[in-house]
Amino acid sequence: MSLLTQAPKGTQDLLPKDSFRWQVVEEVLRNEAASYGFGEIRTPVFEHTELFQRSVGETTDVVQKEMYTFLDKGNRSITLRPEGTAGAVRALLEHALYNDGLPVKTYYLTSCYRYENTQKGRLREFHQFGAEVFGAAAPSADAELIALAHDIFERLGIENLSLELNSIGCPECRATYHTALKEYFAGHKEQLCGTCLNRLDRNPMRILDCKNPKCAEIADHAPRMKDYLCDDCRQHFDSVKKYLDSAGIAYSVNPMIVRGLDYYTRTVFEFVSSDLGAQSTVCGGGRYDGLVKEMGGPQTAGLGFAIGLERLMMILEAQGIQMPPQPACEVYVASLGEAAQEKAFQLVHEMRQASIISECDICARSLKAQMKYADKIGAQFTLVLGDDELANQTAQLKHMKTGEKFAVSLGKDFLRDYVSVHSHLEETTLNVDGTFTNLDVFMNTDSEIFTEKN
Repeated sequence: MSLLTQAPKGTQDLLPKDSFRWQVVEEVLRNEAASYGFGEIRTPVFEHTELFQRSVGETTDVVQKEMYTFLDKGNRSITLRPEGTAGAVRALLEHALYNDGLPVKTYYLTSCYRYENTQKGRLREFHQFGAEVFGAAAPSADAELIALAHDIFERLGIENLSLELNSIGCPECRATYHTALKEYFAGHKEQLCGTCLNRLDRNPMRILDCKNPKCAEIADHAPRMKDYLCDDCRQHFDSVKKYLDSAGIAYSVNPMIVRGLDYYTRTVFEFVSSDLGAQSTVCGGGRYDGLVKEMGGPQTAGLGFAIGLERLMMILEAQGIQMPPQPACEVYVASLGEAAQEKAFQLVHEMRQASIISECDICARSLKAQMKYADKIGAQFTLVLGDDELANQTAQLKHMKTGEKFAVSLGKDFLRDYVSVHSHLEETTLNVDGTFTNLDVFMNTDSEIFTEKN
């Protein structure tokens, strides 16, 4: 049988066996963001194209080459979001969130779309965790945002990450730097790629971010922004570093970091992994003090970062950080006959209302096939119902690992009896080998896969 179609290039399915691992990581992200005072924001998957052209920048690869843009039925130009910041800023302004008091702290877990060459760690549909802060101009805000990303990685137990910082100045001091860059790169015009030639007059800093080996070699010897920073920008950057020093967060200054989007100002940063190969950046961000005004709002400081979730999961796997499996079925109620099936359905419904993961037959299987299925899904207990059990209103609850059986009522005391059995085994077998688990256990930040907060 041939498939009608397959998933589009650059996309991937997240199957149930993997999605629970993502849920665990996402819960860590949410909890850490909440501890820093961030609230979740959800914005549309598509926006008017001009939002990204204006905010991301027309000289960027994202706008020039990678956006999924189309005309809708109203002949309006629509674009699937290539990143999360622009939508967050648009929502800030549209709903006047700044009237609720500053700073405004938001985070999002979202999908993004860019048409680019696919490779490991680089997809056309990808997912990000992002955090944005509006209305905080002080250097301590930069340090706090970086600390949030740092704490997320620490909580997940990730190692071999390095934090790299740079300052790309403000519009005033950057204008002087642009002049110096134009003069330098003009002397190498014959060796620049076509894209960088187009950038030379419009935004020469973009050349520093080019991945073409020859352009990168030329950029290595270009003037550095640090030599052109105005006094205010220099003091701001020095203060950011002092705050990070006070928190014990290690970093290095990398003058080649400019980030790939035009809205950045002053502090920019990346967390880089040695376990990701070519796609080494797992988190990137910085300050964008002019973006809110550029999009029609009042002058409002802003800063943010995004973590690529696919790359984050790759790091967890590469470093062998153990993630919990999806919780298995706790009780499978097998049945023989229609009356028993109805009773099984009732008992399973009661258990599910008590948050007990339980199953019964919904495929009209034989009793033998039901038991085989219960074993396949790793049910910890089985309960077999037939005419005798219904007549006596009792049944045998079997612990599959030890073979031990326990009599339980099929009446109003059923849940009480089950809890009693569970408590008994938790004190003996289950608490020792860890076979009895549920979602609450894995979502608890005291779980061994997470590091404790100091």
